[in-house]
Amino acid sequence: MIVLITGSSRGIGRAAAMKFLNNGAYVVGIDVQEGSIDHPGYTHFIADVTVPGSLPELPELPEIIFSNAGAQNSRDDIDVNLKGAINVVEKYAFHPSIRAVLFNASASARSGFEFPEYAASKAGLVGYMKNVAVRLAKYGAVVNSISPGGVLTESNRPVTEDPELWDRIMAVTPLKKWATEEELAEWIWFLTAVNRSASGIDILIDNGELGLNSTFVWPEETH
Repeated sequence: MIVLITGSSRGIGRAAAMKFLNNGAYVVGIDVQEGSIDHPGYTHFIADVTVPGSLPELPELPEIIFSNAGAQNSRDDIDVNLKGAINVVEKYAFHPSIRAVLFNASASARSGFEFPEYAASKAGLVGYMKNVAVRLAKYGAVVNSISPGGVLTESNRPVTEDPELWDRIMAVTPLKKWATEEELAEWIWFLTAVNRSASGIDILIDNGELGLNSTFVWPEETH
């Protein structure tokens, strides 16, 4: 199994790469940063997904693609999150051996919360996912996206390590936790390596934050 992961040097991308490697896959990583994985089954390329000409020519095309490279609250959110994903998928996904493509979107794609260009880029990514799902169906490939809410990553430390901000977040999070990178790697593995029937869907993984905040109020029963 040949797997291509963008944004593989840290965070969710790195956790996903390790999950595939631990299950015997050969993983190709693409990141603007140097590689952080030392494994015989891993090959790393330094490239910018926003520059099509920088994307490497691979000796073998991937059977699975996890389009994960992203930016948040930068001037490049749309270029990286949306256009970069398009560059990668259009270059590597359209061939008979493709098995699965998965995009890392965001709960912001549904709620519209967070930063304007970030929310727009992730919403666009979900729309593009559905377009790819239709076009790759002829190969029997499944194409989906995950939309994480809060994740315990290094980039989220400004809120996870601030007690006041963390308390405010937990007040609107029914399960009173955030997902770990390793938990998301399990979702990524299932949706690409195991799943053969679900395609064209976006999976919300936000510990109930968007859908379970009830507005129903009623006096408690007294006995």
